[in-house]
Amino acid sequence: MALETQAVPQLELEAVIGFNGHVFSGLRVHPDREHLIYPLGCTVIVKKIKDGKQEFLHGHTNNVSCVSVSKSGSYIASGQVNFMGFKAAVIIWDYAQRTIYAQLLLHKAKVEALAFSPNDKYLVSLGGQDDGSIVVWNIETKQAICGSPASAHSAGHCLTLQYSNTNDNIFVSAGSGTLRVWELDLLNRKIRPTECQMGKLKRIVRCIEISEDDHFIYCGTTSGDIMKINLKTGLLSDCGPVKAKFSLGVTVLRILKSGDLLVGSGSGTFTLCSKMNFKTLKQVQLEKGVTSIALRGEGQQFFVGTEAAQMYRFSYEDFRAELLSTSHNSAVKDIALCFGTSELFATCSKEDIRLWHIDKPKELLRITVPNMTCNSLSFMADGHSIISAWDDGKIRVFAPESGRLMLIIHNAHKMGVTAIAGTRNCKRIVSGGGEGQVRVWELLPGGHQLLEIMKEHKATISCIEIKSDDKECVTASFDGACIIWDIVRFVSLQMVIANTMFRTVCYYPKEYQIITSGTDRKVSYWDVYDGSAIRELEGSQSGAINGMHISEDGRHFVTGGEDKLLKVWDYMEGVVTHIGVAHNGSITGVKLCSNNRTLISTSADGAILCWRFPHPSPS
Repeated sequence: MALETQAVPQLELEAVIGFNGHVFSGLRVHPDREHLIYPLGCTVIVKKIKDGKQEFLHGHTNNVSCVSVSKSGSYIASGQVNFMGFKAAVIIWDYAQRTIYAQLLLHKAKVEALAFSPNDKYLVSLGGQDDGSIVVWNIETKQAICGSPASAHSAGHCLTLQYSNTNDNIFVSAGSGTLRVWELDLLNRKIRPTECQMGKLKRIVRCIEISEDDHFIYCGTTSGDIMKINLKTGLLSDCGPVKAKFSLGVTVLRILKSGDLLVGSGSGTFTLCSKMNFKTLKQVQLEKGVTSIALRGEGQQFFVGTEAAQMYRFSYEDFRAELLSTSHNSAVKDIALCFGTSELFATCSKEDIRLWHIDKPKELLRITVPNMTCNSLSFMADGHSIISAWDDGKIRVFAPESGRLMLIIHNAHKMGVTAIAGTRNCKRIVSGGGEGQVRVWELLPGGHQLLEIMKEHKATISCIEIKSDDKECVTASFDGACIIWDIVRFVSLQMVIANTMFRTVCYYPKEYQIITSGTDRKVSYWDVYDGSAIRELEGSQSGAINGMHISEDGRHFVTGGEDKLLKVWDYMEGVVTHIGVAHNGSITGVKLCSNNRTLISTSADGAILCWRFPHPSPS
């Protein structure tokens, strides 16, 4: 992948919709109080709280697994996941320059947690399950000072770290049956642990916070209670709450100036607890498990991130949740552009369809169908409806302004509806199913009628494109065939066959050629009239190509797939002109807006990325 991307100019990322809510304490507020810092895929995002303007820190080669910000705000540190047998990088970023300050490589496979010392002298890093070591780094020299196994042989895995608030030589680590206070001996280049005594309690500690004066360590456990431990003596001081434990465990803790605690749980409860006996003072129920709490300033305002990739803002006074941003938290299955405008697009995923505004990427509407997955969607040309294909075998038609269900076609396909498209005159829908059938439906006032079932495909229909005159369409299937159909007489006109599972097909704007792609990693050009192969390009070095779209002038097309690279191609030359590197999940769909300015790509990790298209139309 590195060789593939080196020689080609890179696409410029304009905006990102998404937040990796599965990274514990991944959401941070910078000490300048003006910026939020959080990970998505292999990118660290710096977002201005006031106007939502985003900047991107690129450097990781895989998913960012942890983020930390130094007390002064001069540095950000982020660690990543890597494949088994490979080292996982820690990157220290110069915040002012937004550049890489140092790249540190010692941990195997994953960096679990990071913490800066209070005076920005040291960074301590914790390796994941396959690594199990703690390393202390000198920030000035960019070198490792020393390392040690994170926990004793008799204990389980270490999961989290926290540095002392006042002492550059003391930090705390915790995990499954382990809680240690470490002291750095700089002269001898060693770190020495002291085990904390938890009495008869056997706990898995998921998160730790140290009080401002360094007197106490607060530990949130998977059992749903909080342990308070004296940092100097290492003895258990308190454990609670005794009765109302936090359901699905305590996932994140923050201490306020007053000493009271903010507690996030795996069940989505966000609680303000008394410092005395962990009694609940205020509580809010959020949609999914809380994974991040970030304090702004003295803690009068705080931001909360959840597993559902949602970000909330709270004020201490009213303790009410204000939803700041939201995104898909499972694979985005399809993406559709609204005809005649370059301002709106829709995406679909498990349980929902979401409508977005392009300029300030913001969710305008969410249509939810519980426990179902939307496989494909499209706007009708008049913009009055969104047609959608669902895995329960139904076609659902919604109003884009209100999300109202306008029409439902039951039992449209036996093995789920997998692809869908609407004619330009808005009178017909063509659908494809998991059983390989292509069906044509007529939309009537207050109903629908099945016009024809076309049965030549032998496997799942993956993509449908309708010709601009509404008389023909092309369907791509996992059976290795693309069929061009006459949808007036309902017969097949032409078939192209390749040794692949076709994922996507596009008409060239003048409609005398189609281009296809799929699991064979090839981009193929075909003649519409005789089905002959015109050209074949090596579209990817690894993995299927899942998404493809041609510009309206036919000069360029874009592809994306399992190699996580977004590629812009010159149609006539058949060469890549630009590459986009930022996705961490497989790219599931790509679309180029009609104004040739913005390129949108979606991925299997729920992210939606907006890029500046490098070949704008001559105005």
